[in-house]
Amino acid sequence: MAASNGEKSLIVSFGEMLIDFVPTVSGVSLAEAPGFIKAPGGAPANVAIAISRLGGRAAFVGKLGDDEFGHMLAGILKQNGVSAEGINFDTGARTALAFVTLKSDGEREFMFYRNPSADMLLRPDELNLDLIRSAKVFHYGSISLIVEPCRSAHLKAMEVAKEAGALLSYDPNLRLPLWPSKEEAQKQILSIWDKAEVIKVSDEELMFLTGSDKVDDETALSLWHSNLKLLLVTLGDKGCRYYTKSFRGSVDPFHVNAVDTTGAGDSYVGALLCKIVDDRAVLEDEARLREVLRYANACGAITTTKKGAIPALPIESEVQSLLKGN
Repeated sequence: MAASNGEKSLIVSFGEMLIDFVPTVSGVSLAEAPGFIKAPGGAPANVAIAISRLGGRAAFVGKLGDDEFGHMLAGILKQNGVSAEGINFDTGARTALAFVTLKSDGEREFMFYRNPSADMLLRPDELNLDLIRSAKVFHYGSISLIVEPCRSAHLKAMEVAKEAGALLSYDPNLRLPLWPSKEEAQKQILSIWDKAEVIKVSDEELMFLTGSDKVDDETALSLWHSNLKLLLVTLGDKGCRYYTKSFRGSVDPFHVNAVDTTGAGDSYVGALLCKIVDDRAVLEDEARLREVLRYANACGAITTTKKGAIPALPIESEVQSLLKGN
């Protein structure tokens, strides 16, 4: 159901927002990079802005430092039409930073500065519960599970959203350098696995979570649980695979000149959520779902053609142009 006043229904994204420092030259180490471009990012915030850019209605819930970077990020959300009613500012901790090494093929590695950063300090009592209850879709990652008190805030927000009838959407967005160990990452990511109704993992995350060296149907379906409506495995420049209770298949990629893959998965998720928030029946109609996933693939592909996550997220006209050209 759409909102009663004719507006699109609200999608709330929960988690971290930070500054990515992207090197001006690809294919060199951080130490060798001659300079960096300041790019706002953080997977849940990327998803919120992707939704808004595509004409959806989005809000972000999280915590930023009460510093210039934090206020800059809050301003970027507002400039992109995302509600910032769920943002708190911490006077004692800085906004998180990440330095991103870009390999020549656009793939990347991260070095994080958060000890602790403001996003890690969000408390359950700071949550805007009214905003969370108004969500038709509640989307989150796993980075907010790493430490307290943010972990408890994450679990509380999920519980409140679910009780209010929201569809729960999960993209683990694995960042191993942030976790104390691989084992802890796997354990905590899977600790909330059976709550989500839509889950998106990359091929690398699939192998990490299952311990398999294969990306095939059997491996993917080992992650299936009874509450799931849709499991997605993104395959980078090979498209994506989808699994529901009734059908499964794959959707071909769009071939573009990739310069930075940061944010591509978030763009994909934002596009998907935009299309299903007011029409969950898509999840049970394979032909329509394939069209939605083709649209999501297009959004992800466009995002890889520019540096940085948020600066590269597409608007509707760019997506339609790519769809018509293929």
